[in-house]
Amino acid sequence: MKREYDFSKAKRGPAIPVPKGKTRITIRLDENVVTWFRDQVDKAAGGNYQSLINDALRQYIARTREPLEETLRRVVREEIRRAS
Repeated sequence: MKREYDFSKAKRGPAIPVPKGKTRITIRLDENVVTWFRDQVDKAAGGNYQSLINDALRQYIARTREPLEETLRRVVREEIRRAS
């Protein structure tokens, strides 16, 4: 290692740029929630727990926007599939 480094041309910011369409935030989640998502990644033998959390939030948003009739139809289809 050098004794001194030249930072005169350095730029501030994250070492890895945030991809377009993504926003970096700080969020506090319950430990058991994060553990559950990390366990899911371990069971799948890889992946990213943050992506799983993002997918779960997207599904929640899609379902809350779903009209009541569509929700009922989806639930009935799922139950019929389970009973078969």
